[in-house]
Amino acid sequence: MDAKNLVAKAEQTIDAPAEEVWNALTDPQKIKEYMFGATVTSDWKKGSPITWSGEMNGKKYEDKGQILEYNPTQILQYSHYSPMSSQPDAPENYHKVTIELEEKANKTNVVLTQDKNGSEKEQQESQKNWQMMLEGLKKTVEK
Repeated sequence: MDAKNLVAKAEQTIDAPAEEVWNALTDPQKIKEYMFGATVTSDWKKGSPITWSGEMNGKKYEDKGQILEYNPTQILQYSHYSPMSSQPDAPENYHKVTIELEEKANKTNVVLTQDKNGSEKEQQESQKNWQMMLEGLKKTVEK
C-alpha cells in the first residue's frame, strides 16, 4: 500500500436502530455533542459542501469538504481538508471519510474509514480520534 494512503479504521456497535444513528450523524446539534464541539454546516446532499468550525487547542479552525455519498441509514461519505494541516489546499490533500451503518436486531454497527494518512503514526492518531468520536456518538444516541 502507498505510504501516503494508509487507511484509519474505527468501529462501534450502538444499541439503537440505524435511523437514530443516522439522525445523530447528520443533526448539527447532536454532532456538536460528540465531535469535539464542532459546528457542522451542510445541506446534506450529494455534491454539497460541508464545513466544520470550532476551536481546538486554543486555535480557531474551519475545515471543509464535500458530500460524496449520502444514502440515509446506510452510508455517508465526504471529503475533508483541514487548513491546520501542513499540506496545501489541493485535491490530493483531502481525506475521504466513509461511515457505513449496518443494522441487526435493533443494534447498529458503525464502521468509519479515513484514507490518505501519510505515516503509521498519523494513521494511529486518526484511528484514536475517530474511535473517540464514535464512542461519543454511541453515548449521544444511547442516552
